[in-house]
Amino acid sequence: MNAMLIDDDRLFPADSRARSVARALYAHVSNLPIVSPHGHTQAAWFAKNEPFPDPATLFVQPDHYVFRMLYSQGVSMDDLEIGQLVVKQPRKVWQIFASHYYLFRGTPTRIWLDYAFQELFGLAERLSEKNADHYYDIISERLNTPDFLPRALYERFNIEVLATTDSPLDSLENHQAIRDSNWNARIVPAFRPDSVVDPDFPGFAGLVATLGEQNGEDSSTWSGYLNSLEKARARFRSLGCTSTDHGHPSAQTADLSNSEAAGLFSSVLTGRANAAQKELFRAQMLTEMARMSVEDGLVMQIHPGSVRNHNRTVFERYGRDMGCDIPRAINYVDALRPLLDRFGNEPKLTIILFMLDESTISRELAPLAGHYPCLRLGPPWWFHDSPEGMMRFREQATETAGFYNTVGFNDDTRAFLSIPARHDVARRVDCAFLARLVAEQRLDEDEAFEVAHELAYGLVKKAYRL
Repeated sequence: MNAMLIDDDRLFPADSRARSVARALYAHVSNLPIVSPHGHTQAAWFAKNEPFPDPATLFVQPDHYVFRMLYSQGVSMDDLEIGQLVVKQPRKVWQIFASHYYLFRGTPTRIWLDYAFQELFGLAERLSEKNADHYYDIISERLNTPDFLPRALYERFNIEVLATTDSPLDSLENHQAIRDSNWNARIVPAFRPDSVVDPDFPGFAGLVATLGEQNGEDSSTWSGYLNSLEKARARFRSLGCTSTDHGHPSAQTADLSNSEAAGLFSSVLTGRANAAQKELFRAQMLTEMARMSVEDGLVMQIHPGSVRNHNRTVFERYGRDMGCDIPRAINYVDALRPLLDRFGNEPKLTIILFMLDESTISRELAPLAGHYPCLRLGPPWWFHDSPEGMMRFREQATETAGFYNTVGFNDDTRAFLSIPARHDVARRVDCAFLARLVAEQRLDEDEAFEVAHELAYGLVKKAYRL
C-alpha cells in the first residue's frame, strides 16, 4: 500500500523563488477563519448535532462529485444507494467506492478526499479495495466520538459563518433551533427561489399557491405573488440571511411594465405559456429580485449556464440535482443589460455573477464587473472548482477586473468534511498566483500579503455583508 502524498508544498509553483514567496503568503492566511457564504450543507446536522451515521453516508451519498464519476464508469446508483433516505448497506457502498478510487486521479475531488482522510482521520495510506475495511472501521470509530459531532467539527474547522441554501417554502425550523440552542455559531440561510420563479419547475403552480398561503397573500395575482416573495425574504433575513441565489438556465433579464408582467404571470401560472414566455418570465423575475435586493439589502447571486438534470433517466428515477449538470455557452453582455439599465449604478445593490462558460471571463464578465458598481465576480464554480480552473480565473479576470471586484472563495458543497479542504486549495492557488506576480516584479511583496488576506477572508465578508 502506498502512502498518500499530501505535501506541504502542494499546488505551489515549481520555481524556487516563487515557491518561497507562496509558502510565506500561505503561512499568512492558512489559519484565517473560514467564511462559507454559499453551500448546500444541512442546517439539521447542526440543530440535532447527532453523529454522522457511517462513512458512506458522509462521503459518498451526498457528494455528486463522487457518485457522478462512479456512474460515468458504469457503477449503478442503486448499488450506491443514491437517493435513499438511509444507506442500508454502507460497508458495501464504501467497498464499491474504494475499489474505484483510482478514477479520481488528477481530479480536485481526490485532493479534497485525501485531505479529509489524512488531516481528520490520520489515515496515511491511499484508499484502495485492499484497505477499504480499515478505512471504514477507523472512520466509523471516529464518527462516534464527541470530537466528530457536527458542531465540534464546525468549531474544529474554524468556520466563522456557514450559509445553507433553502427554498422560500422551507420552514427554517432547524435554523431557528440552532439559534434557540444558544450555541455560539453563525449558520444562516440563503434564499433560493427557483422553485417558485421557474415555470418549468415540477409543480410550479402548486408551489406558488403554497407560497401565498404561507405568507398570507393571494399569490394567484401578480401583486400578491410579489408580496409573498418579499415577505418570505423578510422571514429569511430575520434568521440572518444576507444573500439570494438564482440558478437560472441563462442570465437573461427583462424590464417589463407592470401590466405586461401581470399578464405574463397569468400565462405561466395557468400553464398557457410557451417556452419563450417562460424564459421571459424568468428574465423578469431576475430584475424583480434585483429590485427587492435594492430595498432589503440581500446580496444577489446568479448561477446561470447549467443544463440541469440533463440525464432524463436519472432525473426520473432519482430526482433533481444528481450530478447531471452540463455547462452551456452563456451571453452576459446582452442578457444582463435590461437589469443593468435599471439598477447597474445602484450603490445599494450587489450582484455576484458565476460562470460555467470560461470563454466569458475575459471577454464579458471581467469587463462588466470592472465597470458596473453593482457587479462582482464569483469564484470558479462546479466544473471549474479546481486548481487549474482557479488559476485560469485569476489569469483571465485580474487584468480587467482586478482583485477587488471578485469575492474570494465559496465552497458550494454538500459534503461537510470537504469544506476545509476546498478552502485550503483556493488559498494555495491564490498564493501561488500572487507569488508568481511577485517573482515577475509585477506586484510588491507587501501588497501580495494584503491581497492574500483579502482573497482568503476580507473580500467574502464584504461582498456577502457578513
